Amino acid sequence: MNPHIELLHPYPFQRLAALIAPLTPAPIAAINMAIGEPRHPAPELVTAEIAGSLSALSTYPSTRGGDPLRQTIADWLTARFRLPAGRLDPNRHVLPASGSREAIYSVVQAQIDPGRHHRPIVLMPNPFYQIYEGAALLAGAEPYYINTTAANGFRMNFRDLPKEVLERTQLVITCSPSNPTGQVMTRTEYSELLELAHRYDFLIAADECYSEIYDDENNPPEGLLSSAVAFGVKDFAHCVVLHSLSKRSNVPGLRFGFLAGAPTFMERLLTLRTYLGSAPSMLAQKAAIPALQDEQHVRLNRAQYREKFDDALAILKDVADLNRPVGGFYLWLPTPLDDEVFVSGLYTTHNVLALPGRYLSRPTPNGDPGAGYVRLALVGPREECRNGALRLRSYFESLV
Repeated sequence: MNPHIELLHPYPFQRLAALIAPLTPAPIAAINMAIGEPRHPAPELVTAEIAGSLSALSTYPSTRGGDPLRQTIADWLTARFRLPAGRLDPNRHVLPASGSREAIYSVVQAQIDPGRHHRPIVLMPNPFYQIYEGAALLAGAEPYYINTTAANGFRMNFRDLPKEVLERTQLVITCSPSNPTGQVMTRTEYSELLELAHRYDFLIAADECYSEIYDDENNPPEGLLSSAVAFGVKDFAHCVVLHSLSKRSNVPGLRFGFLAGAPTFMERLLTLRTYLGSAPSMLAQKAAIPALQDEQHVRLNRAQYREKFDDALAILKDVADLNRPVGGFYLWLPTPLDDEVFVSGLYTTHNVLALPGRYLSRPTPNGDPGAGYVRLALVGPREECRNGALRLRSYFESLV
């Protein structure tokens, strides 16, 4: 057996299930705000494309993806991130993926070279999406956690990293907008990271799966590719971005995402992915084209999240220390109790399920940045999220 498997931590939702297993929920309708599974209706243009493309089930999917799909991805990235026309070559820079989790795993396996360093390092935010750590461990690398806390604005600080850490770093994973804090990276931050990547020869993998869920319609989050262009990086060297339709288009079951970045790395990644057999189905590849060509359903999606944030923040403003996230669909809520105790009590008294913050983080010498927080996903219908916030307010008031 692969000994690295023994290093994996239980997944957050396994830990949550174990936490509540001996508990009895309050005898009212359950509200699950623990899991970030989009629950807005899938757009009709996607379901119609699937219904009309069922014959594609008789065809093996292409790992590289068809020409129209890769061109659509390149066109979308160019328009969304205002890249110079023609800078992204769909034949050299783009690959489809079966969602962002699978894509992140593939990127880490393709990038880590155990022979280049003794115990190579993968830098990642803390708290984080668990596949970052798991993929690093399975590749034989050491996760290095950069705490993102209220004290530093929930930002990754790369300036104070020890030189000996940077010298062993082969990959840096960023997440913007962040899961769970909702913070976004600026062009200046990306530029600082790109300078380090070129100096120390590591890859930046930017997880941008929440990039289309943001609060200010006139100020979409910055991306790594546009920052690379602004910084004068040639051919997106040291860069790869990862996107998904799950959040943008409310199709988590479609399992479709895509990657774009440095052509030398993308070719190596393609070789790995042909062996993994991880190509998205032809149904998913066909449905992705109209989804990426339409922005109206995405704007409506953002509007629904804004309404739910308006409701939740208005209800909770007097009882909880909350800031409106710049992006994503999570509330990162500080708790007056231990986060596991808080989640247990919320479940038994109000039948609302939240995720303890420590399940998304790791302890470090500078503390555990997830401890004392819970993550709440505003993914359900507006009225359900509103009721969840009202129950949460009631629970806070009972603790006073």
